[in-house]
Amino acid sequence: MRRRDFLAAAGGAALLTRPSRSHASLPSEAGPTQLPELDEITIAQLQDGLGAGRFTSRGLVDAYLGRIAADRQGPTLRAVIETNPDAASIADALDADRRAGRIRGPLHGIPVVVKDNVDTADRMHTSAGSLALATNIAAQDSGVAARLRAAGAVVLAKTNMSEWANFRSTHSSSGWSGRGGQCRNPYVLDRTPSGSSSGTGAGVAANFAAAGVGTETDGSVTSPAAACALAGMKPTVGLVSRAGIIPISHTQDTAGPMARTVADLAALLSVMAGSDPRDPATAPAAGRAADYTRALDPGALRGARLGVARKRYTGYNDHVDALFETTLGALRDAGAVLVDPADLSTEDHLKNGEEQTVLLFDFKTDLNHYLAGLAPDVGVRSLADLIAFDEREKDQEMPYFGQELFEQAQAKGPLTSPAYRAALAACRRYSRALGIDDTMTKHGLDAIICPTQSAVTPIDVVNGDAPFPSCTTPAAVAGYPHITVPMGQVFGLPVGLSLFGRAWSEAKLIGYAYAFEQATKARRPPQFLPTVQVG
Repeated sequence: MRRRDFLAAAGGAALLTRPSRSHASLPSEAGPTQLPELDEITIAQLQDGLGAGRFTSRGLVDAYLGRIAADRQGPTLRAVIETNPDAASIADALDADRRAGRIRGPLHGIPVVVKDNVDTADRMHTSAGSLALATNIAAQDSGVAARLRAAGAVVLAKTNMSEWANFRSTHSSSGWSGRGGQCRNPYVLDRTPSGSSSGTGAGVAANFAAAGVGTETDGSVTSPAAACALAGMKPTVGLVSRAGIIPISHTQDTAGPMARTVADLAALLSVMAGSDPRDPATAPAAGRAADYTRALDPGALRGARLGVARKRYTGYNDHVDALFETTLGALRDAGAVLVDPADLSTEDHLKNGEEQTVLLFDFKTDLNHYLAGLAPDVGVRSLADLIAFDEREKDQEMPYFGQELFEQAQAKGPLTSPAYRAALAACRRYSRALGIDDTMTKHGLDAIICPTQSAVTPIDVVNGDAPFPSCTTPAAVAGYPHITVPMGQVFGLPVGLSLFGRAWSEAKLIGYAYAFEQATKARRPPQFLPTVQVG
């Protein structure tokens, strides 16, 4: 969608209606099927219905695609950048397999969405939201897409995202891309969905699919998940393959699951996790990946020692602070032992610029490698080509903000540069040994908790995202796991509770998040409000 179309649509009050709920009986290869109520339905409920023959995968695909199509008439979330033209035929084949007794895996027949930087070897494009890659068709599935298909999932659509995963400009608007326009938050439409997995967050929250895949370098799964009242997880770097994902940084990048419930997140992560020869960093995952649904214990918090990180993550919003204090009470009631405070002693060191130095070096090297492997008909083969493309197409690609991060990255040298090596060593030292590991050892912790971030700010394509506090950096820089789960709302805006810990502690964190979710039931479906309701 072009910018003029977005601005015209965004101004129409008549578009601010909810997507229609689907109860329709739709035809499929197996004949008419009564569909379930799709709002807030879980993967387990979908599998029960599919297994009992109450509905088909084809019926689900048609219904979810209907919701996506209806959204184009209002409220125009722009969460989906492209739908899979073969989704219906894929679903028909999966339905035929089910009738023949062939179940491919735990997601058999389940429609999921993936972020537009994840390669899918089908007729959908993989563009990171950029017009420069608008014709890019992947020759091979990413490691994540291959695992989803092997488990029986229907890759229903690609989701909109902050273009280039929010690594083009320091003044960008999260959720905006040249291909997809400005994604909006389904809870309050004039608020940011946060980034950069904005479309996955907004789309899953609005029930456009059963669950979705995002990617994170620093906050790009956990921030939009918190902003859209989802459970979202950034796994340990190396648990999930990055092969075939448009990169920022091989030191911090990972794909992660986003879902309306922790159980759905666990089901999706169980499929995504595992080693991949195309991504050497996943070698340890051969002995670490697990069936994370086994961690879904409502009593998991009993006796768990949780450290409360207050120094940087509270004190910025009275309403969020009050909600967090209520949450701490709920955690105590569920049996957790709170160590309060238990702040990271090295948080200030993580704000000194070393992370940005690492990312700039990594981006140039890693993106050049990805682009060099694209088909000959794709017009860009390097970061330098991208910079030139954006200048030529600046009316479409840079109507609001520029590409200074591209230019800074292009000026960097190789990964053998002393400046890169020193920055990377500092990042690892202050986030791991002297950071998360030290705090957890000193206090005997099982996890560290805090609000994920403040309530999100209004969309501002002119000035870019307004800064607001967030806890995503320590786990992101360390490469350690981080999960967020809904803990309530402030003026109709979702706020998440974060739990993070040592490397490979996904099962433990999922257990705690699930127990909290079951004790509080804090998630509420989106209301598609035009703006914040006060009074």
